[in-house]
Amino acid sequence: MSLNTGLSDEDRKVVAEGLSRVLADTYTLYLKTQNFHWNVTGPHFGPLHNLFEEQYNELRLAADEIAERIRALGHFAPGSFAQFAELKSVAEAPTSPPNAEEMIQQLTGDNETLSRVARSVQTTAENAGDEVTIGMMVDRMSVHEKAAWMLRAHL
Repeated sequence: MSLNTGLSDEDRKVVAEGLSRVLADTYTLYLKTQNFHWNVTGPHFGPLHNLFEEQYNELRLAADEIAERIRALGHFAPGSFAQFAELKSVAEAPTSPPNAEEMIQQLTGDNETLSRVARSVQTTAENAGDEVTIGMMVDRMSVHEKAAWMLRAHL
């Protein structure tokens, strides 16, 4: 059965490809933030441990929402580490956990990266007339810009 939601097949494909990049970055940042939550040490352990947990929980929920939007557009969502590795622009966590300040710097930069990726997908969605994805990307930019601000406040 074909989809007829008012978006062309090509527009749905291009938007889904962009959302796949957002999903890969979101999942990578989720895993990295959870890693840092587990491994943060130092005098600011408590506040950072809690902040990282709040942020990775938000990312976990966002990943599901993004994947479901890709499916609603009639495409399959990437769901393996191999696929995410090909699509992501956020670097994975280093094998040896960095100090707390470096964790904050990395996560700040990663949230800013995700905001930029979401902004590019918003433009793609605007060109396709996909208001649902536009709204989702505006929401994602807001979350990532606030997360980066909250992280920077700890430096």
